[in-house]
Amino acid sequence: MKTTAHAMKLALDLAWDYQLLTFPNPAVGAVCISADGAILSVGAHKVAGGPHAEVYALRDAYSLLSGDNTLAECYDAHTIHDYLRTHHNNIFNSVSMAVTLEPCSHSGKTPSCALLIRDLGIKELFIACKDPNPQAANGGKILEDAGIKCTFEVMESEGQKLLEPFIKWQNSPFVFFKWAQRLDGTIDNGIISSEMSRKHVHALREQCDLIVIGGNTVRHDRPSLDARLVNGKAPDVLIYSQKSDFDITIPLFSIPNRQVFIASDFERIKEYRLVMIEGGVGMFEASREVCDWYLSYIAPKIGGGLQTLGIITEDFEVLHAKITDNIILWMKKK
Repeated sequence: MKTTAHAMKLALDLAWDYQLLTFPNPAVGAVCISADGAILSVGAHKVAGGPHAEVYALRDAYSLLSGDNTLAECYDAHTIHDYLRTHHNNIFNSVSMAVTLEPCSHSGKTPSCALLIRDLGIKELFIACKDPNPQAANGGKILEDAGIKCTFEVMESEGQKLLEPFIKWQNSPFVFFKWAQRLDGTIDNGIISSEMSRKHVHALREQCDLIVIGGNTVRHDRPSLDARLVNGKAPDVLIYSQKSDFDITIPLFSIPNRQVFIASDFERIKEYRLVMIEGGVGMFEASREVCDWYLSYIAPKIGGGLQTLGIITEDFEVLHAKITDNIILWMKKK
């Protein structure tokens, strides 16, 4: 059980690295485990339309166990599925897997993971959560019918937290508030977060349908709110403002295929599915009732700014924390 928990924790942590980046798919992680409990490989779903977490984990476990590196740099799901089916030579018969979500039963943009796992003869699966999507559900039954043991509800509560955005955006917008701060809490005056964190923000922007920002930020900072650091598409923008006195010559207003709205309420959000709100204390206060989660980048710096979120009183539950060159916190209100 100790090995299983460790493997599931690895799967969950890797999946969180791609939280929201797989929109409209859920973030998922998977780990392959040898007969003696060693971790063979880890994998995560990285982008919608790309290989699922199980496929990446199986690809890398195959390379390790077989010494065949043909698939090592392959990122096409159909190619990986087909090659593993043809060349596995029963090397997976003593391998177990930990997955944060029940392997998918259906074939859509990518083939069924449940059918691949069945055909490779994986020994046993440990699964955090059943798939809430009826179209993809019941992969576990396919595996159990083939004689593969499936243990559900392994670290289920942690798996459910990972799934919250996916479940929410099926029927209504999922909205998160993002900000960067220094160790002293200041959020103004120049670049705060690291280049890695800024690229992460731009990758999130690329997946979002809509970004919401305050009018004063547009007037003072004159942002473009694009995804240039990842060469991505720029989402639509809602400027939350009582006034419409903006300089429409700034880049924000001139990006092709983007709509920019100006409104004194958040009704426009209802037309979208994945929404990022960026701003300071005013926007934080104004958006309290529409935000599901909060994302904060904490930079290891002190000084350089004056404004903080200090007048706000809020108690958060930390959903996931990662330490890189910044601290990245996913949170929701308690």
